[in-house]
Amino acid sequence: MSRLAVPKTYKLYIGGKFPRSESGRVYEIATAKGDFLANAAQASRKDARDAVVAARAAQSGWAKATGYNRGQVLYRIAELLEGRRAQFIDELRSTEGLSASAAEKQVDLAIDVWVWYAGWADKYVQVAGNANAVSGPYFNISVPEPTGVVAVVAPSEQSLLGLVSVVAPALVAGNTVVVIASQSAPLSAISLSEVLATSDVPGGVVNILTGSAGEIVPWLASHADVNAIDLTGAGDLDWIDLEIAAAETLKRVVRPEPGVPAPSLGRITAFTETKTVWHTKSMI
Repeated sequence: MSRLAVPKTYKLYIGGKFPRSESGRVYEIATAKGDFLANAAQASRKDARDAVVAARAAQSGWAKATGYNRGQVLYRIAELLEGRRAQFIDELRSTEGLSASAAEKQVDLAIDVWVWYAGWADKYVQVAGNANAVSGPYFNISVPEPTGVVAVVAPSEQSLLGLVSVVAPALVAGNTVVVIASQSAPLSAISLSEVLATSDVPGGVVNILTGSAGEIVPWLASHADVNAIDLTGAGDLDWIDLEIAAAETLKRVVRPEPGVPAPSLGRITAFTETKTVWHTKSMI
């Protein structure tokens, strides 16, 4: 006797938990062929605010962790992704219509990106910071520190690799993240949240929202407790207005760019502030 399938309704990931949207709304995730695959929560303005509160609460603790510790945590995510590699390949084939080899390549690249950024966690300060030349009996040292809470619009294409490529660099320096996943192919982002929940990442360090970026991101751009915004995946939106809204609360802004950004030190330092310290030299 045949049985009825039980379609899964995927939830948001906020503060290390999996709440439904406070609005109760969901939307359908379709396969690349247009067939029903699952339901996903459609995040609201209130969900975005809740995600910012969770990110702010987690930020100081994450920033106080040593660079070595943050690197180990990021590397653990890569390990868990490797262990669930087959699942992510199947999801990418369903949602993006990829061949087996193309899906395998995207998953492997996503794992490699986590490892690449994990390796920088205890090294970027030595590269981005410096001892400045000064005239006088002083030491003058510049050190990069985290910006704080970073809102991110993930690229729509290459949904897993795109998400990882914008989230991982923000975490390296000790920032926390509120990210809006690809609306058309959010399954990988939701599955990644399950990986994060079973990893060593503290709750609230990464918060994942699904739904319409056009609806959610204006509230994040104008939110006074968001310190920076990455509009990499917002090229199809009116991102100039978003940048203006961000400027009103003195946010750092990364403008949209086509495709998936390559790993770079610049994506880490884009979300850091430079602290310069003066100290007198001993006269003895």
